[in-house]
Amino acid sequence: MKAQINTLVAGTCALLMATTAVARADAMDDLIKAAKAEGELTTIALPHSWCNYGGVIEGFKAKYGLKVNELNPDAGSGDEIEAIKANKDNKGPQAPDVIDVGLSFGPSAKADGLIQPYKVSTWDSIPDSAKDADGYWYGDYYGVMALLVNKDLVKEAPKDWADLQKPEFANMVALAGDPRSANQAVSAVYAAGLAAANGDASKAAEAGLAFFKDLNSKGNFVPVVGKAAPFAQGTTPIIAAWDYNAISWGDGLKGNPPYEVVVPTNGVVAGVYVQAISAYAPHPNAAKLWMEYLYSDEGQIGWLTGYCHPIRFNDLAKNGKIPQALLDKLPPAEGYAKAVFPTLDEQNAYKKAITEKWDSVVGANVQ
Repeated sequence: MKAQINTLVAGTCALLMATTAVARADAMDDLIKAAKAEGELTTIALPHSWCNYGGVIEGFKAKYGLKVNELNPDAGSGDEIEAIKANKDNKGPQAPDVIDVGLSFGPSAKADGLIQPYKVSTWDSIPDSAKDADGYWYGDYYGVMALLVNKDLVKEAPKDWADLQKPEFANMVALAGDPRSANQAVSAVYAAGLAAANGDASKAAEAGLAFFKDLNSKGNFVPVVGKAAPFAQGTTPIIAAWDYNAISWGDGLKGNPPYEVVVPTNGVVAGVYVQAISAYAPHPNAAKLWMEYLYSDEGQIGWLTGYCHPIRFNDLAKNGKIPQALLDKLPPAEGYAKAVFPTLDEQNAYKKAITEKWDSVVGANVQ
């Protein structure tokens, strides 16, 4: 009798799994049809060199045949939120369907009614700590704050944040964004402050502002948004940026100039970015299909090709989905041992302090 019951249970489970798989396939087919009927998707703030977004976008277009409108690739997280607000009644290509923003912007956008819920088919493999339980936002990738160094102009690379104050780095240090609006730049200010405050998160924002005030008064700070072009030109020889951006920019220059990426010995801050769909998306089905692609194995490995650790990294690695050649290209794990992941409350606090006080404390207009 027991064997018969076990056989019956096993058969029922197999039937349920098969039925679920068929239902998911049917739902995906319906989503693809609806997205193709809309015909296009509008993204914002996705530079092609950031996390291999160029390759990811091309992969999505090739797979589903949709047109992708790309708005302001150099926009910051705050700009993305403002773009949703400004285009609530706009159904044209000026209105973003999807956003990719710093973690702290997810809950605030949800509270303001600016994003809508959607749970991708791989939802269960996204860590609970990196997603909204109701599906309004979900982590996509993460990295640590690092220093990209132009070896043609900097003979001995800084090893820590404090080194940036040295006179030999006059007119060399830049942020990869405007700290009044860009999450990447805000995170760099916080990281420098965390090092200056000896790891005390409660004092890091104020310490970071003081650090950059000193850096600016000494003439070491360059108020230019750091990225690949000014780095290659020598305008911004040292850029504080997420490690994946730093490596991608350096690699893209193919040795001209030679570069080094330094993970500071202190103040190693990790940052998670999140995806969300605009509550006013003109192409909601295309937006959902975009999310399905991003969180598929293909999309996640696409990000990893750009040196970003995708949020499903552990799941992919456990199941042997990551090519060894790609794993070998990633930075050594030792540099990440001291990484700290600020909580949402900590992020909200330091973001508010840094964005609101940058002008009055530092007084550098980053452009």
